[in-house]
Amino acid sequence: MFTGLLDVPWWGYIVYTLIVTHITIAAVTIFLHRCQAHRALDLHPAVSHFFRFWLWLTTGMVTKNWTAIHRKHHARCETEEDPHSPQIVGIRKVLLEGAELYRKEGRNRETLEKYGAGTPDDWLERNIYTPHDRYGFSLMLATNFLLFGFIGITIFAVQMLWIPFFAAGVINGVGHWWGYRNFQPEDASTNIVPWGILIGGEELHNNHHAYATSARFSNRWYEFDIGWYYIRLMAALGLAQVKKVAPQVKLHAAKTSCDGDTVEAVITHRYDVLARYARSLRKTCADEIQTLKARAVSVDGAMVRRLLHMDAAALPATDQAQMSQALNHSKVLATIYTMRQELTALWQRSSASKEQLVRELEDWCARAEASGIIPLQEFSRRLRCYA
Repeated sequence: MFTGLLDVPWWGYIVYTLIVTHITIAAVTIFLHRCQAHRALDLHPAVSHFFRFWLWLTTGMVTKNWTAIHRKHHARCETEEDPHSPQIVGIRKVLLEGAELYRKEGRNRETLEKYGAGTPDDWLERNIYTPHDRYGFSLMLATNFLLFGFIGITIFAVQMLWIPFFAAGVINGVGHWWGYRNFQPEDASTNIVPWGILIGGEELHNNHHAYATSARFSNRWYEFDIGWYYIRLMAALGLAQVKKVAPQVKLHAAKTSCDGDTVEAVITHRYDVLARYARSLRKTCADEIQTLKARAVSVDGAMVRRLLHMDAAALPATDQAQMSQALNHSKVLATIYTMRQELTALWQRSSASKEQLVRELEDWCARAEASGIIPLQEFSRRLRCYA
């Protein structure tokens, strides 16, 4: 039986497999995702082409297809037009059939033309990588077989399943279904774990959806984005140039009134603002739910908690009816919900001048501080300090 050109111990096969699959993950997160889809960084042409060649060799993915599908995911997130939302098609389908959903959307010419602009279009792309995407992983299979014999076929199978399972399945599926949220963007994105090597930083999916054009996905001290460390290393070597990272919240404790800087900071950090709003009022809502139940008012606690995280229009019809009943019976819940809706309306008013927005935010803060709800008052005073 042919055992290949290399004579390696059993653990050598494992090390080789982990290295080649990790390079593939790095190529996806650095080149396809952060560089091509979101333009968060520029790569040296040599590095860019290496990643392109490696992805052709190990996955057969076409840069334009992947970029277009991902951009459409952000533009149409959690809607019927989202190419792979578990909120729409179910977690099981995305987790187990994520690669098929990708291939299906890749056949949609409208998606490719609308969302695929600016991707590589040189001679190699037109004549090798795009029309002959299957040649790459066929070459990879032959190489593995020559190096390791028949066990190389098993290694190849792991390589071929790595991206469909982790990227198309876990990130697109679990990353919109289960996990923790630092921010409250208008989708269901989550951070799966605070650190990871197998997924290259992509596990910090909620952070990414909050600041989509950031080259760095980590946001909290305990989060580890290995892709960002690779980018920092390449930048130090002159092989990459970071264009944008997520801004950090700045507070000026001495501020007591809203100004233009306050409005700009609140809009920039709107998803952080909403997350802090929800955390600030969580206990107040829980206490109010218990008060309503003591008065024999039927209320769905889970539904009320969802009011802290979404617009009423996004709730199912049955939840909207229960919500109306709860708000009618509780001035506290009605105030908390109304104030959240008014706060989100602030950054949706694209036609308003900065002066108008300053007045509206100042009015919002004044009403929050006159509400009699202590956590809401404290949140408002902190909001005035944004700079």
